[in-house]
Amino acid sequence: MGLASLNFDSASAALRSRNETLSCREIINVQVGQAGNQIGEAFWRSVLAEHGLGHDGLHNGPSGMQHDTSLTPAAVEYLQLSRAGVYFEEVISSYSESKWVPRSVQVDLEQGVCDRVRSGPLGSLFKPDTYIYGQSGAGNNWGKGYYTEGAEIVDGVLESIRIQAERCDALQGFQLLHSLGGGTGAGLGSLLLGKLREEFPDRMITTYSILPSPKVSETVTEPYNCMLSVNQLVECTDMTICLDNEALYDIAQTTLKQVSPGFDTLNSLVAQVMCGTSTSLRFPGQLNGDLRKLGVNLVPFPRLHFLVPSYAPFVAKQSVAYQGTSVAELTQALFNKHNMLVACDPRFGRYLTAATIFRGKISSREAEHAVHQLQTKNSSAFIEWIPDNVSISLCNVPPVGMRQAAVCLANTTSLQDLFKRTHVQFAAMFRKNAYVHWYQNEGMDVQEFTEAENNALDLISEYQQYQDSAAADMDDADEEVLEE
Repeated sequence: MGLASLNFDSASAALRSRNETLSCREIINVQVGQAGNQIGEAFWRSVLAEHGLGHDGLHNGPSGMQHDTSLTPAAVEYLQLSRAGVYFEEVISSYSESKWVPRSVQVDLEQGVCDRVRSGPLGSLFKPDTYIYGQSGAGNNWGKGYYTEGAEIVDGVLESIRIQAERCDALQGFQLLHSLGGGTGAGLGSLLLGKLREEFPDRMITTYSILPSPKVSETVTEPYNCMLSVNQLVECTDMTICLDNEALYDIAQTTLKQVSPGFDTLNSLVAQVMCGTSTSLRFPGQLNGDLRKLGVNLVPFPRLHFLVPSYAPFVAKQSVAYQGTSVAELTQALFNKHNMLVACDPRFGRYLTAATIFRGKISSREAEHAVHQLQTKNSSAFIEWIPDNVSISLCNVPPVGMRQAAVCLANTTSLQDLFKRTHVQFAAMFRKNAYVHWYQNEGMDVQEFTEAENNALDLISEYQQYQDSAAADMDDADEEVLEE
């Protein structure tokens, strides 16, 4: 349905909004650790703005889409609320107007992080019983998050998730926000993923995982925590969307021209990608998708489900007036390493699959032509034995304050560089048994480190195998021609 055709009276809009909300396929958000909760805050601010909701969860009216004069207020309200039920539960109280409450659980092993969220601008948005925290913290130790401190609160977290899942009509899956470098996000996050996989084996589990980067390192034990987490991510998730602070800093400094960007800026970049990947679930469009469709298109082999996100346009404020937003330019930018939120270079790998999501008034013909042109010009960058390996989704609703934007999730073999980088740091310390005693104090065995290292090396070799298979296939084809 085109946007201009959404012209009906308010009563009809409200009725359809309520009916469609009930039929949404819901997602439950779980944010773990300091980094996970900070990204979560930025995500919820962006989602609230796109759905016309205030920080208190009340609908503010048709804000954020004023530039589209073809829409009546009733049509805007329909767009904003008809599928808000993906992330929100509508609570109808006899004391006040309808309030939209996030399906979310905020978790940390120390009280301070949850207190900061609760006392912040979004504090009244979440249900009070969805803040779950420990007392002593994880001390950047994966073992504390997974075995000792985390194990003490994991049952409470699961109970909160279970209660929210029972209130869903058609639960689609979970998204977990965490960092792989610390103790809580990595350790407790890994523990939660395993428990969710056991309890909800047929639901999609997607993570937004911040990986350590060499230029922006916060703790010396990051390589250990990351390697141990990747060992769990390989087995327990359907899609892992990778992020790293190095790429985020580069985008903020080089593209957005910010001299010393803060975490608020970096988190807002992540939030833009998160909103983009879920946009076809939350708004009507010409080509809609869901988490399972994304997974089916993007993951050709079960272990290779680590994805590189990119976004366009990233533009400095002073350059907005000079930035073109044609579909061809957006598509080109999506596959440019400077727009990717992971510090890896796709030129040194090959794309197994990719999913592009265009937002705004863009025709399917335009998008398909732009993607086809890009693939034709750069055919060597794409695996040829997977036909039509770039999928396209279209959503009529652009981000707040913009006319057009695009997001891409790519499954590229160049991601192995990121795992190689972490493994080099891991191996250098592990050979000397440095810091291992801290993990053994939490009941861990050295064998777990060896298993995690071997699993990561297997993952790297699998990426390399599929990258090299293209060259081998070409050699076989040449031999067949010579034989003929």
